[in-house]
Amino acid sequence: MIGFLIALISGALMSVQGVFNTQVTKASTIWVASAFVQFCALIVCLGAWLFTDRSNLLQVFRVRPVYMLLGGAIGAFITYTVIKSMDMLGPAKAVMLIVVAQLLVAYVIELFGWFQVEKQPWEWRKAIGMAVAIAGIIIFKWK
Repeated sequence: MIGFLIALISGALMSVQGVFNTQVTKASTIWVASAFVQFCALIVCLGAWLFTDRSNLLQVFRVRPVYMLLGGAIGAFITYTVIKSMDMLGPAKAVMLIVVAQLLVAYVIELFGWFQVEKQPWEWRKAIGMAVAIAGIIIFKWK
């Protein structure tokens, strides 16, 4: 149950952050705004680390395979694409498309067992759920 609640909070925070970041780009540029966002995230994470576990910061480089460290770089492009999509489509449409893309890619990752994720079997109910989500986007966009 706590995981469900955390996921809901995450989704809400992502939507609010996207709106905030889009507004910040109006005072600067998208890459400056993205850099500021990532810098703020670094400061918050370092502060949380100071007050919690204080484990060795260099342990992160023990991860295998090493390409897993690209998550940070991907984060920069996530910030960029969220800002651009919210600016071009508006928050509701952008978030709907973002969430469906996340679901679709996450399900494919599970199906094929990519990136050391435990492989999951095909399930019709999940495919139907994805189709319903896509239909929701079509209905939402329908005029």
